[in-house]
Amino acid sequence: MSSGSSHQPLAERLRPKTLGEVIGQQQLLGQGMPLRIAFESGQPHSCILWGPPGVGKTTIARLMANAFDAQFITISAVLGGIKDIREAVEQALLVKGHTVAQGDLLQGPTGRRTIVFVDEVHRFNKSQQDAFLPHVESGLFTFIGATTENPSFEVNSALLSRAAVYVLQPLSSDDLGQIIAHAQSLRALPAIERVAIDRLIAYADGDARRLLNTLETLAVAAASEKHTEITDVWLLRVLGERMRRYDKGGEQFYDTISALHKSVRGSDPDAALYWFARMLDGGADPRYLARRLIRMASEDIGLADPRALRMALDANDVYERLGSPEGELTLAQCVVFLAMAPKSNAVYKAYKAAQAFVKADGTRPVPLHLRNAPTKLMKSLNYGRDYRYAHDEEDGFAAGERYWPDDMAPPHFYQPVERGLEGQIAARLRELRRLNGQAVGAADVGNEGSGAV
Repeated sequence: MSSGSSHQPLAERLRPKTLGEVIGQQQLLGQGMPLRIAFESGQPHSCILWGPPGVGKTTIARLMANAFDAQFITISAVLGGIKDIREAVEQALLVKGHTVAQGDLLQGPTGRRTIVFVDEVHRFNKSQQDAFLPHVESGLFTFIGATTENPSFEVNSALLSRAAVYVLQPLSSDDLGQIIAHAQSLRALPAIERVAIDRLIAYADGDARRLLNTLETLAVAAASEKHTEITDVWLLRVLGERMRRYDKGGEQFYDTISALHKSVRGSDPDAALYWFARMLDGGADPRYLARRLIRMASEDIGLADPRALRMALDANDVYERLGSPEGELTLAQCVVFLAMAPKSNAVYKAYKAAQAFVKADGTRPVPLHLRNAPTKLMKSLNYGRDYRYAHDEEDGFAAGERYWPDDMAPPHFYQPVERGLEGQIAARLRELRRLNGQAVGAADVGNEGSGAV
């Protein structure tokens, strides 16, 4: 391994120096994408970079400062406060050639730009966030905030309205593989066994910083033990139980989430809690578990108890606000609720059946009476003619009205179960179908009579 710049952390040595060196986030940085356009325009604008840890928020902010030859001031919202904001304002004024006198924001020669980067901006309270507003408005500096939390909830609406929001995604397995290869090309790492690479990528879980810090730990350990290759067995020995138990992406991980899902579906709250606790103890991301609970609420409970979906969404939001460990209790509460809720996969099955039907079927035209008619021409072509407005009908239901393509026999995708609220839905559906059949039968009789005359 090279000893050059070895005093620098590996993550810093591999930090991209140009936009072309950035790995991942091509939905923002690729040709024609929003951030790429911002870089190429020559005009920086205030923005908020929202994404999980280790996906490039700080790197992008630094690259923006380099691209615009701007002074780069970093404020940590975890450690900083109003004093740091004032100091940033003073530095921006000096760089622009202003004095630091009050009210001198717009006077003096136009000098170098300043970018103020606020890491974990959601940690600042309302008054601290408000302190940026007049300086963003005046153009004294460009504001860039980085956050792992939803800006809609955590950033003041006034600041949010003055900044574009860019959503960064977790790095893909391919992205993380490229980072490992890049580190190896710089002779920063020994050879790594393919199985060990896969385990490292799974452990990183889309976080480049976690990956690089782990690689650095391994590189130091390998050098001290004179290892020329990082094997999976040695990797597990060096990193210990945390790596072995996590195993995200491996068979054990997916077996465990399968056990949790089946325990909820089987209405066993104790077993569901056991597997939920096993996954957290093994290092699974609670956000991943929150997403799976939302899926269970739709797939296995559905309309038998629509509160389940709301409970899962609320649990996810609470976890985002509280984090670990406080937010995990809300997820556990959701696990128990879902396990005890009445079960139905009727909507899930109906959706799958509709998908399969549409995929196999041709593209049938929309019947004229169901088409929208916003123009005079469309009305002259009978768009929307003879459509029956359900709210004007008895009981708000246009019995006998047809909502299918003209040449298509109506399939019954949705077959509700007789459990929970869906039992009432089933009864309602049976009554509506009875009324439809009655109305169609009466129409047929009328048509036959008309034809006989």
